[in-house]
Amino acid sequence: MSKYGAKKVTYDGKTFDSQKEAQRYAELRLLERGKAIKDLKRQVGFVLIPAQRDESGKVIERAVTYVADFVYTDCKTGKQVVEDTKGFKTKEYILKRKMMLHFHGIRIKEV
Repeated sequence: MSKYGAKKVTYDGKTFDSQKEAQRYAELRLLERGKAIKDLKRQVGFVLIPAQRDESGKVIERAVTYVADFVYTDCKTGKQVVEDTKGFKTKEYILKRKMMLHFHGIRIKEV
């Protein structure tokens, strides 16, 4: 169980961080089968700040990344959707959400 009360769940042979995330995956798979969305992917990483290296190339600060729960293409609009299933919005998540918009021009769809 996470510190926010979510329990890991296995659905369709895949492990999810919460029941809510697993349910959303099931919904998205139905939408994909119905051709409303396509190219559904899970746990897609985005670099927000690249790793920082010293003169010799040694990493002195690791990269800051955001991992989206789901990424897919909306067939009606042709646009990529980055989606996060949230039960609780941490300060870290809110900051990463803002950086996704600033650095990548991507608004995260929160479900």
